[in-house]
Amino acid sequence: MGISDKTILFPNLHITLLNVGKNINIGGFTIAYYGIIIAIGMILAMFLILHEAKRVGIKQDDMMDVFLFAIIFGVAGARLYYVIFSWDLYKDNLISILYLREGGLAIYGGVIGGVLAILGVCIKKKLNFWKVIDLAAMGVLVGQICGRWGNFFNREAYGAETDVFCRMGLHYPGGTIYVHPTFLYESLWNLLGFVILHFVSKKHRRFKGQIFVSYLGWYGLGRYFIESLRTDSLYLGSTDIRVSQLLAAVCFGVSVIFLLATLRSIPQKLRLAVAQDPDADAAETDVTEEQDAVSPAAETAEEDPGSTEENADDSADEDKDNETDKEDGNEHQETGSQ
Repeated sequence: MGISDKTILFPNLHITLLNVGKNINIGGFTIAYYGIIIAIGMILAMFLILHEAKRVGIKQDDMMDVFLFAIIFGVAGARLYYVIFSWDLYKDNLISILYLREGGLAIYGGVIGGVLAILGVCIKKKLNFWKVIDLAAMGVLVGQICGRWGNFFNREAYGAETDVFCRMGLHYPGGTIYVHPTFLYESLWNLLGFVILHFVSKKHRRFKGQIFVSYLGWYGLGRYFIESLRTDSLYLGSTDIRVSQLLAAVCFGVSVIFLLATLRSIPQKLRLAVAQDPDADAAETDVTEEQDAVSPAAETAEEDPGSTEENADDSADEDKDNETDKEDGNEHQETGSQ
């Protein structure tokens, strides 16, 4: 079988994929590979979040509510973000905004929408937002690791032409072009970030919210450089400023400043009771409960510190009275014997 417009090559890796389609037909239904891969990423993220929720003492039912609302608002935010910065594509046909099957989702919009949804659920259910957002950050990384491979099947989100070792070849009727596989760069960067942050969350987590802030910094650092290679960036108005690259730089800078400042002086509300304990959140709750469990006797003593002294004085008065009675009795006996 010869090279076709569905062929994707990695020549230096000796990989040739001859029939990489965008869809699969099952029982008369056409399902996009992109959708399948996104769904797989969501499922893996869900299992990870629910498993970790048990470890840090959050009810799985509560975390499931968080997950569902974060997915719904995350997708809406990702779409809205893309539409805002690609308005010319939709202004003449507003109904096309709803055509999600045609693509057009931006990860930063998804993160913003998801964070707002998580905040709302935490307020409603009285959950600790920072504990929840730390778990969500790990789930987002898993989703991104998988999701970027949807770009591979769609033949999108690649970079400029290049001759680097890992270049990807895309065949078109006019020939084959070799480009940066930026989807692959980002997937591998996120995988490395997941491994590092998973280790940090187990052994070196110092305060609630640390994993989420670290995720923003890690992803921002990688996305800043990867975005500069892409040919399909969203731009800020009529400028040459890439929106995602600008946000990536802001996220990285803010997260680094926040981490450096916070690790030196951790706010009481975010501090973990036992820094080295992977279950420090639960330990913190136990310490607080023990401090609150003051005995009734101790509370009485604290509320009326003079009560002990008064009791001692009463005992002394009683002893004096007894001694007086004895002396009176002796005098009475001596008078009667004369």
